Amino acid sequence: MRRTRSTAPALLAASVLVLAACGDDEGGSGGGGEAADYPTDDINLYVPYAAGGPTDLAARTIGSCLEEEFGQTVIVENREGASGSIGMQAMLAGDPDGYTLSLIAVPATATNPLQDEVGYTNEDYIPIAAVTEIPSVIAVGADSEFADAEAFFAEAKANPGSINVGVPGTTTSQAMELQRMAQEYDTELTLVPFTGNAEMTAALLGGNVDAVFINSSQDVLTQIEAGDFVPLAVSTPESVDYIDAPPLAELGFPELTNSVSVFGLAAPAETPDDVISTLEDTVATCLENPETIERLGEQYVPDEFIGTDAFQERIEEIVEAYGPIIED
Repeated sequence: MRRTRSTAPALLAASVLVLAACGDDEGGSGGGGEAADYPTDDINLYVPYAAGGPTDLAARTIGSCLEEEFGQTVIVENREGASGSIGMQAMLAGDPDGYTLSLIAVPATATNPLQDEVGYTNEDYIPIAAVTEIPSVIAVGADSEFADAEAFFAEAKANPGSINVGVPGTTTSQAMELQRMAQEYDTELTLVPFTGNAEMTAALLGGNVDAVFINSSQDVLTQIEAGDFVPLAVSTPESVDYIDAPPLAELGFPELTNSVSVFGLAAPAETPDDVISTLEDTVATCLENPETIERLGEQYVPDEFIGTDAFQERIEEIVEAYGPIIED
């Protein structure tokens, strides 16, 4: 049973817009006349990943709602490459005025600057609000020798490295969580990196890996519903009602709860506070819209709205958890 998302953000959004309209041109902190009138022109929204994936869906869905709410065109443009860094660089090249935004995918957006020179740091952008949350799932094929998670992890403990698990890249949250599993819980799996869900699905169905640790986006849920994937464990702190598998936290790995992809909006640092607040509140309104929820997938819309402060806290938690692993 999903918790009802509060309508308070929507009411707050209306209040903010009314107050902004009543403000004078001398403005307050981070505000001013331009922020009070925002937006008055097209908004560019970059997607740092290829078209057709869950990040693209999130960006285009929320962009469509922002268009309706603001009465301004939102131009969504895919700038994939370099693990999302090219799209972030495109966003940061724009003026910090709210007319150039980017979809961000946490943990990847937060961990990229920790492992390489990617043209930005985590201080260069402001997280505005989360749009979707997609947990990861450890799954095996229908003919797997492992009937459940207990048997799977018992084998991993008894014979370290004997189980091959596909992950979407070597520096993804899935890969880093499995490294933590080996370091902190003495349960070692052999990681096999792929570039995304499609490759991982083909590898599992073809018997090239024993399991996958994969984003549970709609394509993966379809495989589970068809019986081709058998879920063993999910990455969320608590069970979810759309995947019949226990959390890793309940299977003896209480700290392994960070492999949940959060897709949301971000703006360049120094974007006026009033503009960030207007965007934050409007995203909150959009996430109460039944049509938006249906397009995103109700199971992926956060039960509790994740605004700027909470989103920033999530990024800081990721950096604290994965920073030491990346540095090693």
